[in-house]
Amino acid sequence: MADLPLIRNFGPDAVFAQRHGSAIRTSRFVQHARQVAAHLPAASHVINLCTDRYNFSVAFAAALMSRQVSLLPPNQTPDLFSRLGRSYPGAYCIVDSDVDHQPLSAFPFLEWVDTRERAGTMPSFPETQVAAIVLTSGSTGASTPHPKTWGALVASVSAEFERLGLKPESGTAIVGTVPPQHMYGLESTVVLPMQGGLTLHAARPFYPADITAELQALARPRALVTTPIHLRTLIAESAVLPPLDFLVCATAPLSPQLAAAAETRFAAPLYEVYGCTEAGQVATRRTVKTSEWSALPGITLRQDVRGTWIKGGHVYQEVLLGDAIELRTRKRFLLHGRHADLVNIAGKRTSLAHLNYHLNSIEGVRDGVFVVPEAEDGETVTRLMALVVAPGMTKQALMKALRRRVDPAFLPRPLCLVEALPRNATSKLPREALANLVSELARRAA
Repeated sequence: MADLPLIRNFGPDAVFAQRHGSAIRTSRFVQHARQVAAHLPAASHVINLCTDRYNFSVAFAAALMSRQVSLLPPNQTPDLFSRLGRSYPGAYCIVDSDVDHQPLSAFPFLEWVDTRERAGTMPSFPETQVAAIVLTSGSTGASTPHPKTWGALVASVSAEFERLGLKPESGTAIVGTVPPQHMYGLESTVVLPMQGGLTLHAARPFYPADITAELQALARPRALVTTPIHLRTLIAESAVLPPLDFLVCATAPLSPQLAAAAETRFAAPLYEVYGCTEAGQVATRRTVKTSEWSALPGITLRQDVRGTWIKGGHVYQEVLLGDAIELRTRKRFLLHGRHADLVNIAGKRTSLAHLNYHLNSIEGVRDGVFVVPEAEDGETVTRLMALVVAPGMTKQALMKALRRRVDPAFLPRPLCLVEALPRNATSKLPREALANLVSELARRAA
């Protein structure tokens, strides 16, 4: 197996990252990673909790150099840290901010010290070296770990690079609203810049004004890697949006209406990515042009009685997908939502993804989700409820709009107006957090 370089497609004095308005050259990044690697505690696993994307990338590279595997958790709860400590004895956290890392020990991120030393040769790592273990978000249950080799990560972003039609050493600045600890964030905001000669952007802006300001501060070419929730809020709350060269969106289905609005407002093409933690990115589509997904180069799909399987490209071992998929060819398909989201009421079948799509297509809805509540005896209730963020709208107006879009059997009873949904940093709704909100609403109504 070949060794693959840490970064490539950069000129000798190219800009690797933009941080706090300053450019960081490739040589400094490599030197910084070596400095951090020299001081890391002796261990086999490190939990990278750095919030600054440049710091995360330095710590990620330092771990690779030290043959330590980066554990990337979906949240930062003491319960999860306790479970990681039991599963990976000796694991520690590397932090660049004041976070509660208990009960694990923490290593503070080391800022760069200019020693005037030469960067030396570019580090490279075996394709088979496990670079990270990414844990699922918990949106469909408990978090589960999935190892990612360095070779698989490089192959994945190389396929993405080809699909997006990017040019090596273009220097396109990549601004991301998603955390690097998430599979989508790791691939599209960290490893893609590393391998494609793009410029990594250190910040993770959250509010529309901050996202807009970060983009405007960067020279073109520039791009945004985001989620449907961030995109919807940006378009609703920003009078003027800066022109981009492309957008990438993932983590939840994107409506054609929102995709078209984004392309118009940003004057750039939008590409939607479909993937999962188990396999990484799987397919893309230009949402304004087609509802079909096209598998990334090298990946093919097949179906049997168990479901849809993918293999090829960066997916070395065949993976069973958790979604209901309609194959058009071995490379093209339609997505109908997760198997776990399928509901059957009064002999009629649909998916929560389909219902959520129509709910969030209603003008004035900022965010919304259908929920299948459980009865006290644990049996599934055959009556749906919906939680909706829609400032200025009434329940009656929302129900009227829903009646025009969905079958009466699937209308929510009740429909609850809420200030916000408990989405995590990647805009997903962890099952436990959603269940807690439903329980709280039930207590208020009692």
